[in-house]
Amino acid sequence: MDKLSKISRRKTLLGLGAGAGALTAGGVMPGSLGFAQAQSAAPIKIGFQKHATGIGAAYGRWYDATTQAAVARINDMGGINGRPVEVVTEDDATDPGRGAEVLEKFANQHEVDVAFGTLFSHVVIGSAPRAGELKLPYFVVSEGHHVAGGMLNRYTLQPGITDVKSQVISMAPFVAENLGKKVTMIYPDFAFGHDHRDFFSEAIQAQGGEVVAKIAIPPTETTFTRYFPSIPRETEVVYHVMVGPAVLTFVKELGEFFGPSRPEIFGFIDSLEAVDIKSPGLEFLEGTYFWEGMPRNQQADDSEASKAYRAAVGVNARGAAIDDPANVATYAHMFGCWETLHVIKAGMEAAAYQGPADRAKLIEAVEAMTDMPESIEHPQGDKRFNGKTHQVFGKQYISRVTDGDLKLVHTAGIDEGLYEDEVDYTTQSF
Repeated sequence: MDKLSKISRRKTLLGLGAGAGALTAGGVMPGSLGFAQAQSAAPIKIGFQKHATGIGAAYGRWYDATTQAAVARINDMGGINGRPVEVVTEDDATDPGRGAEVLEKFANQHEVDVAFGTLFSHVVIGSAPRAGELKLPYFVVSEGHHVAGGMLNRYTLQPGITDVKSQVISMAPFVAENLGKKVTMIYPDFAFGHDHRDFFSEAIQAQGGEVVAKIAIPPTETTFTRYFPSIPRETEVVYHVMVGPAVLTFVKELGEFFGPSRPEIFGFIDSLEAVDIKSPGLEFLEGTYFWEGMPRNQQADDSEASKAYRAAVGVNARGAAIDDPANVATYAHMFGCWETLHVIKAGMEAAAYQGPADRAKLIEAVEAMTDMPESIEHPQGDKRFNGKTHQVFGKQYISRVTDGDLKLVHTAGIDEGLYEDEVDYTTQSF
């Protein structure tokens, strides 16, 4: 995208944002200071742990674009506490060992204020212990249940995107009531996929259904046909959630296996993130259903906040880059970067954050947040943050493939995805 396009988008965002509402996380008003009084102040540094390479690269590309757009907006508004925000980026290679090394580099070489950004659950699990040892606030955009499940530490928070357990609890009633109760699950064989396996199995049983087969696939697999004969004939619904560069191959081969006769299919859009749903070979998806964290296709009733966000991150109405329609966004997940960065801003302002000595105050300020109304800071929809579990809860969306587009057919509210607390991080010392 050329420089003029970026400037135009930024002006458009600021104009739309003014009409979309001024509330940010926890009811904190955005700052209105310019940099006149802060030109000599050191920037607030946010270390962005990016999946630039490895199986998460498509997500890393769009997490980066969203991060840059959010920081541009925050800086246009005067930064944080009158100081500009600077993003320091390091590639974690979508690898847990490298992820921990990146946090070490952020803390000791770049001297960042907070770390941010990771998606893949095995990278979060490999990195979070080091964040705790370094006493470095670590804001993840991952979906894994490892945060709310109590497996990590007080320095790790997930305030911008819901976790898998909440998502599947919200989705199971729709699946059971509309698609069927005998489900075969196909999922990646690592922590994220295991969350789906475990929590959806429980959720569908609560609806009177059952999982008749669980098919785990290595996340680096490149061909999938040999797995599909394991799908039992009694299957009424195939539930799929795949990740990585071979997702298009997975979905195409699934269609070739079933041909014109298939069970109902319910997928998590992870199986098609960064993939054009109108790609040749995906015609069989017509009439199937997908969970979406935020609808990829622009809906007729989109809010002004949602439209402003879409413009800011440079995405068109079909969910691809405005300047390159072949570059399909990871739209169902990347909003979490935008929302998390605005939570960091709100938390730092509430804590009067000045530097690393105030990191504990920052975490306590975020823990004190509760309701986050839909706004330009939270364009995906209303949120509710649980300070004890460090996990946010929000709306969930189900879309149906209709004429090659993803049309929203069901929205689950926040209350439908709540569950009992499994940890209270606020009782842990810093």
